Amino acid sequence: MKNTIAAAFLVLCTIGSTARAEVPLARGSIIAPDATLETVYADGVWLEGPVQAPDGHLYFSDVTISFYSGMQDGSILSLDPENGKTTILRSPSGMANGLAIGPDGALLVAAGADFGCRCVMRTDARTGKTTIIAGTYEGLPFNAPNDLVVTSNGTIYFSDTRYFGHEPITQPVFGIYRISPNGKVDLVITDAASPNGLALSPDERTLYVAENDIGTHDIGLDRPARQGGMDILAYSLDDSGMPQNRRVFVASNGARGADGLTTDAAGNVYATIQQPDRQGIYIYAPSGELLATIPTPTMPTNVALAESGTTTYLYVTGGRFLYRIKTLTQLRTTEYRP
Repeated sequence: MKNTIAAAFLVLCTIGSTARAEVPLARGSIIAPDATLETVYADGVWLEGPVQAPDGHLYFSDVTISFYSGMQDGSILSLDPENGKTTILRSPSGMANGLAIGPDGALLVAAGADFGCRCVMRTDARTGKTTIIAGTYEGLPFNAPNDLVVTSNGTIYFSDTRYFGHEPITQPVFGIYRISPNGKVDLVITDAASPNGLALSPDERTLYVAENDIGTHDIGLDRPARQGGMDILAYSLDDSGMPQNRRVFVASNGARGADGLTTDAAGNVYATIQQPDRQGIYIYAPSGELLATIPTPTMPTNVALAESGTTTYLYVTGGRFLYRIKTLTQLRTTEYRP
């Protein structure tokens, strides 16, 4: 049965695929003319969630899916960009997936299912003390927190969906929740299909959401697996931080869409497009215009910008690998900077 589920999951990961066609790398104001995509780590299971830590290191998570690797419960890894060495920051991680840094420098973790925490955690960067800041909603566990973003005042938005794991689905909707600075948890978005990656505009007035409904809940049912919503959505955030005015930012037009997202200081959106014949990082202007593409050799899962001295790198996770490429852009001014 385990092998059947694993095979089915791999099939779902390639729904809508065709033969791989090369997508040219567009260079100019975002990607340096001499930049190349380099591999900086190649020993993961299913890498996710890159974010720059207060000490300049890059944290990223390894979602050690049980039918791939046994009962490992995930890891959070730390890359030292100065010497290229990667070490384990925390293992087990509670099946950490998306990571973020709060305005106080604390590490925020969206931890999923498959023997994981199914919660949002906070780790104090100075002491290492970890606390669960959201574990249930209306008395029931979350399905599988996937990704999260945090505003400059400490408000956290996180997506809760489910792609794998034996645990029951306890929340009736795959939604997006908001954790207010006072700890209150609210369900704020219910009209996105399997919401996954999240990103904020530089002024924190727009929340971008990647739909990624690959049909995993058709596994084992008497019907063919189907692909659902795959658009990148945009919501306006009002003065209270409530999402409204849902709109399609980038339409998938029936193809595989994005997983992880990030933004830069100019408001450009970086999306990890997973359609096999055009997989890679697609960079969109705030208007939705496609500005540049960066092909990736493996299906990308998440993306983050990080600074090293005067250089900004775009880090990309994909399968077992962590990649990076030099850019000409800058981080959002509201992001934590080392």
